Amino acid sequence: MSCVLYDKIVFGPIKSRRLGASLGINLLPEDKKVCSFDCVYCECGWTEIRHYDPHELYRRKSVIPVLEEKLKKLKADGVHIDSLTFAGNGEPTIHPEFPEIVADIVRLRDAYYPQSVISCLSNSTQLGRPEVRKALQMINNPILKLDAGNQSMYEAINRPIDTISQEEVVEHLMEFEGKLTVQSMFLHGEVKGVSVDNTGEKEVDSWLKAIARIKPEKLMLYSLDRDTPAKELLKASHEEMEAIAEKVNNLNLNISTSIY
Repeated sequence: MSCVLYDKIVFGPIKSRRLGASLGINLLPEDKKVCSFDCVYCECGWTEIRHYDPHELYRRKSVIPVLEEKLKKLKADGVHIDSLTFAGNGEPTIHPEFPEIVADIVRLRDAYYPQSVISCLSNSTQLGRPEVRKALQMINNPILKLDAGNQSMYEAINRPIDTISQEEVVEHLMEFEGKLTVQSMFLHGEVKGVSVDNTGEKEVDSWLKAIARIKPEKLMLYSLDRDTPAKELLKASHEEMEAIAEKVNNLNLNISTSIY
């Protein structure tokens, strides 16, 4: 299966299932994935770089002029943008200048596309850094990952590079006081002969307990839509996804839940 890497700092706007017309912002190298996870389903492939050189990342002084030039041109051409989205080749919040870049992008958004939201697709691993949490709380749409309700499934699906506690991640997500979107992938299959499945009753119930503690405004539930590095993964069925969404609704927490 082929996997996707983005070869520019700014890409799009692309039509996103979740975000509409999304202008992507990639802070990571154009020729490799840099991430704190090695997810079995990642469209960017396996995480081959375990320890990265911060000098390989796009610097703030490179990102902001490129983005401003792109926004000027899109505005002049009358192109609509729903979301300015931190995405790209791995985990954006590992960038050492992430908080400063967020502040710059808020300024540019206000100047050129004030009606647009700023989104960040994050795996939640850097939430232990107060400056990262503060930066994510500055934007309209922090979309933070939680694929599992317990440590064993967390490690099986997300394969964190360093030791990370799933419980600690949940506690940091609770610090957003509901002002966030949680994004969760559901799948089943095998990875190197080992069963990986978070769609069963036990796994879904443990995940629901975490969601009940976090109380997000929104939930994005999704399954496989693109090529994955692990070849024996299966997409959760529509019926399975509907059943999970129904369980969320039964929590009576007024969470807006969407299936993608």
